Amino acid sequence: MTEFMRKHKGRRAFLSVCTIPALILFSVFMLYPTLNIFIISMYKWGGYSQHREFVGLDNFVKLFSDAKFWQSFQNTVLLIVIVTIVTMAMALLTAAVLTREKLRFKGFFRVVFYIPNILSAVVIAAIFSAVYDPSRGLLNTLLSFFTGGSAGQVLWLGDQKVVIYSIAIAMIWQAVGYYMVMYTASMSSVPESMYEAASLEGAGRVRQFFSITIPLIWTNIRTTLTFFIISSINISFLLVRAMTSGGPDGSTEVFLSYMYKQAYTNSSYGYGMAIGVLVFLFSFALSGIINLVTRRDSVDL
Repeated sequence: MTEFMRKHKGRRAFLSVCTIPALILFSVFMLYPTLNIFIISMYKWGGYSQHREFVGLDNFVKLFSDAKFWQSFQNTVLLIVIVTIVTMAMALLTAAVLTREKLRFKGFFRVVFYIPNILSAVVIAAIFSAVYDPSRGLLNTLLSFFTGGSAGQVLWLGDQKVVIYSIAIAMIWQAVGYYMVMYTASMSSVPESMYEAASLEGAGRVRQFFSITIPLIWTNIRTTLTFFIISSINISFLLVRAMTSGGPDGSTEVFLSYMYKQAYTNSSYGYGMAIGVLVFLFSFALSGIINLVTRRDSVDL
């Protein structure tokens, strides 16, 4: 019994030595900064001076009456909805084609579709800024070719009505390949015999996709969906910052870009951190809602 207890204590000591460094790093670089954001959000502070004035919940009261904040909120939600639906649909469709159809050079297509994901946001912003250029851009050139020049020069990054959709297209282009690869891996594990049996029963490709493929990879879809929605908040900030800086007239301002401007441009660090708190709560609540809505019984192979 004593020998068993000695081994048990040794095992616990070994596990402690392995986990303590990770806990320290998590506390210093994740837990403390997160708690500090909640604390700073209750102060009126420029971010650089030593003087901080405690204002309680005044920053949040100001936030809920801030029209520009609500505009950034609407833009963020719009991007999340559009980009998520289109990206997931295109990734699933492309993965299904590359997995089930007899195509040559499947590996080549997978690499080509995945390339945008390895590019930095700055490179993607530069590519699409060139594509959207009103005078020499590819998009307006093609538009003029097919319309005979009657469409004129569309300001893809200057027109308030279309600029948010221009950002959405860049986000979709960047993300589709990554999720296509993930779904391809899941679909490859589905036994071909199930599709053959469905074909004998008269089920077509579309019916097989929705009745066999989707249910069997649903766990993967659910996980990637939550991950993508949260990550889209971050990538939207990077592309907006690099392509439009929130313009024109705040029409592409999103959560994090507005927070950045308030904290580091307008010297309203406490107010910016209040926005950060709401972004954190929004992301946390959105994750919970997605997990609740997509919950279903798992289907095993």
